[in-house]
Amino acid sequence: QDKSLNNILHLAGRLVPSSEVAGAALQMQREMQWFKAVENLVRPSFQEMHNASNKTPREVFTETHKELVKEGEKWMKDTAQSCTVVVSLIITVVFAAAFTVPGGNNNEGIPNFLHDVPFIVFITSDALALFSSATSLLMFLGILTSRYAEEDFLVSLPRKLIIGLLSMFFSIAAMMVAFGATIYIALSQPWKWVIIPISLLAFIPVTLFALLQFPLLVEIFLSTYRPSLCRSFKYV
Repeated sequence: QDKSLNNILHLAGRLVPSSEVAGAALQMQREMQWFKAVENLVRPSFQEMHNASNKTPREVFTETHKELVKEGEKWMKDTAQSCTVVVSLIITVVFAAAFTVPGGNNNEGIPNFLHDVPFIVFITSDALALFSSATSLLMFLGILTSRYAEEDFLVSLPRKLIIGLLSMFFSIAAMMVAFGATIYIALSQPWKWVIIPISLLAFIPVTLFALLQFPLLVEIFLSTYRPSLCRSFKYV
């Protein structure tokens, strides 16, 4: 203990500015991971000790991280809101595409290209895009409606963000595959040479999304699922 009767857990509960992580939410996660790691190291009695200000380690942690929690909440909500708009547009497009199949229907209402491989690719990728975008939307809505407690930054919120971003990436890719299949069905006879360049251009959004979001996704994944600090120790 120091002069203010702070034990090691009190000291671990203090906010330490860091530039190693991007975003307030990830910094809050790192702070929570560090506090939990030290908490697992010390004896249980340390958790209830009071310092000179009559505060437990957890109370010190809560007090010193109030602003960081607010900043992390804002960062998470801003990210989720932006992604929700994109995912909602994807759902609208792929849902409408399911009822306006390429090639039209015959007199019995059956698609004209029902047994063609490009049509099967179209309907499969369109369905996958719809399901994955709906999953992504639910994850982002879960982020927006979260209670934003300190423990939520540890696993719950990052996990929702990871699933949401991965699902959104998959939905964009599937939507582009459906678009390519539609182009193939529509232009396979008159302008077959146009199919390849248009299909390649369709994957530019997928590539851009991967380049822009993949580093953040990797950082969140590693920060959330890497081995816990000092997990092999019990007490000091």
